[in-house]
Amino acid sequence: MTESLVWNVDDLVEMAVTGQVSQPTIRQGAYLHWPDGRAATLPGMSGIAYNARVGDRAFGWAGDHVEPGVSIANSDEKADFALHYLTCIGNEAEVMTGLARGAKGIVTGEHARILVDFAPEVLEDLMIGDTIQIRAKGRGIRLADHRALEFKKTSPALARAYGLREENGQIICPVAMELPARIMGSGAELNAEYVDQDLMSGDRALMADLGIDQMKLGDLIAIRDVDHRFGRSFRPGWVAICLCIHGDSIMTGHGPGILTLITGPAESLGFTVDPAANIAHSLNIRSLT
Repeated sequence: MTESLVWNVDDLVEMAVTGQVSQPTIRQGAYLHWPDGRAATLPGMSGIAYNARVGDRAFGWAGDHVEPGVSIANSDEKADFALHYLTCIGNEAEVMTGLARGAKGIVTGEHARILVDFAPEVLEDLMIGDTIQIRAKGRGIRLADHRALEFKKTSPALARAYGLREENGQIICPVAMELPARIMGSGAELNAEYVDQDLMSGDRALMADLGIDQMKLGDLIAIRDVDHRFGRSFRPGWVAICLCIHGDSIMTGHGPGILTLITGPAESLGFTVDPAANIAHSLNIRSLT
């Protein structure tokens, strides 16, 4: 964390929450539909992804909503809500059962499940059903001198990793790219504390023209003219800083998933574009070279 920025880290409550490694999920009937009506059956959500991690591409997989790393959930509904609402990006995770017991990982996203990155050698020993415990810390985090900003899903580790700096009273966050608000799709109706919002990525020519097809899992993303405090609504003069947490989709309105991390008025929150602004690097998860 930048020395001049004062966080309330000592006030945060740290708690243990658990979930189990999920079986991959596919909807009844199996088919997903391209915008032109063609149907496909593709993998992507839940389970253990052996070859997709944060830092890898968000577009181009022969999959749908590809979730990097390990997806976990709790079978008890209220406990699962606690897992979702209390867990923050950058929290430490530990395998509590099975052959990989004792292995450490790091939370990298929230979708239908909580997403955790483990080293490739750990994945080889993990099994569906293994229990993962997370040291959940970050709910309620704030900057003492910048109360107009609201932070979501931000652990102290992620707060340090943002690379925030202050310029003329404005907090500046490095991001890998900026997205126009007009291409944001499914998820606008959801509580911004829970789960993500998807891109409307069906126009592949537009994605290429804007450079969005170069997005990586784990990229920090900026969106202007949106207010993500309570939901995800259009509001001129506001900004949201988000995280790419899952891969592209063939379904209309369901492109890569963008999880809200910071939101506030533009006079208080700005950004600079740095293509290397990815949590795979800033949280020391893996090298991208």
